[in-house]
Amino acid sequence: MAARARDETPQERADRNWNELLQELRVSQTGVQLLAGFLATLPFQSRFEALDAFQRGWYVGLLALALGTVAVMLAPVAIHRRVFQEDSKPELVRAGHRLTVLALVLIAVLLGGILFLVVDVVYDRTWAAAMGVAAVLVLVVLLVLVPRQVARS
Repeated sequence: MAARARDETPQERADRNWNELLQELRVSQTGVQLLAGFLATLPFQSRFEALDAFQRGWYVGLLALALGTVAVMLAPVAIHRRVFQEDSKPELVRAGHRLTVLALVLIAVLLGGILFLVVDVVYDRTWAAAMGVAAVLVLVVLLVLVPRQVARS
């Protein structure tokens, strides 16, 4: 099925694409910020002391990844602020698109890492590794392969 062309100027297309990108960022950014906030509170829980050195290191890595993911998701807004009213919307949309794709990859790794940590604490490291790998595979299917298939059809 061929896509119908829209009756819009390149600037109108860039405006529409930017607005669509912002909507996507609003949805995903909230979830990532909640995850980062949740991770930031864990050391203040009494059970945190029971984590072994590996788990603590993994946790710190996850916290850094979560904060980095939040930063990547905020970057399009910062770029927009910098180039506001400079007639560079197409460039902004391209940069925002690349950063959003990167954010999706980081979210997948973050979610797999969180699952690994939780299963490691609750059960054991072998099951944690299996569940973490399974989670990342599911996320690759949902975040990479399904969108690719939709784009082809």
